[in-house]
Amino acid sequence: MHSCHISNTRIGSDAPVRLMGVINCSPESFFSGSYVPRKDIFEKAVWMCEAGADFIDLGARSTAPGSPLIPVSEEIRRMDAALGELDGTGISVSVDTMHPEVLSACLSHDIHAINDISGLSDEAYARIAGDSGLPVITMAAVSRPGDALGVRATVEALEVVVSRCERHRIDEFVLDPGVGRWTDERTYEHDWEICNHFSEFLAFDRPLLAAVSRKSFIGDLLQRETEERLAGTLALTTMLIEYGASVVRCHDVAETADLLKVVSRMRGAP
Repeated sequence: MHSCHISNTRIGSDAPVRLMGVINCSPESFFSGSYVPRKDIFEKAVWMCEAGADFIDLGARSTAPGSPLIPVSEEIRRMDAALGELDGTGISVSVDTMHPEVLSACLSHDIHAINDISGLSDEAYARIAGDSGLPVITMAAVSRPGDALGVRATVEALEVVVSRCERHRIDEFVLDPGVGRWTDERTYEHDWEICNHFSEFLAFDRPLLAAVSRKSFIGDLLQRETEERLAGTLALTTMLIEYGASVVRCHDVAETADLLKVVSRMRGAP
C-alpha cells in the first residue's frame, strides 16, 4: 500500500492506525458535543493530542442534511479565527472544507492536510490543493458529497477521485469511502453496505479513512439519539479497522484511543 504523511506522521502500509480528532467551529453541527468556541480551541486541541489524537480535523460548516446554510464569508471568518488559535503550536491540523475560497484562506495558516468531502470535484479547489503540496483526504464523490449510492457507485467514484489526484499532481492522499447521510437519496442500507464491503476499497492501494462517528445510520439501527451512539460507533470502528482502515476520524478521542490500543494488542503489537 502507498503510504502518506501528515506532518511527520506516516499513514498506511505497516504504520499504526492513526486517530483524527474532530473540532467543529460550527454551532450548527449535528453533534453538539463536537462544537468548540474559539476561546477553547487551543485547550481542546491540546487535550485531544494528549488523549491520543495524531492530528486535528478542523471544520466550520455543518454538512449534515438539513443543516442551515452559511455564507462562504462566514466559514472563512470562523476558520481564520480558529486556525489563528493553533498557528505555531506544533499541532498537526487538517482543514475540512469544500470551498476554494475557504481553502485559500486556510493556506495562510499553519496547516498540514486538506480534507475535501466533495472529492476534488471543484476544479478551482483541486488546483489549489495540488499547488499547495499538502496531503489530501478526499471522499468518494463525483459531483457532490454523497452522490455515490452503494458499493459499486463508491468504487466508481473513488476511481474518478484517484484520477483527479493524479491530474493535479497530488501524490499523497487518503481515500474516504464516504459513509453517511449526505443526501436525501442516501439510505440506511447504503451506509451499511459500504461498511460491510469496506475492505474492497483496499484495491486502490491507498490508506482508507473510517469516518462513522455517531452518524445517523448507527442511530437508526440502535434507535439511539446522537448523544447515545458512542458504543455503536466504537463497535463499528473496530470492524472497519479489521477491514483495513488506516485512519479513524472521531469525536470521542479518549475512548477511540483506548479502542486502538486494545486492537493493536490483539493484533500482537507489544
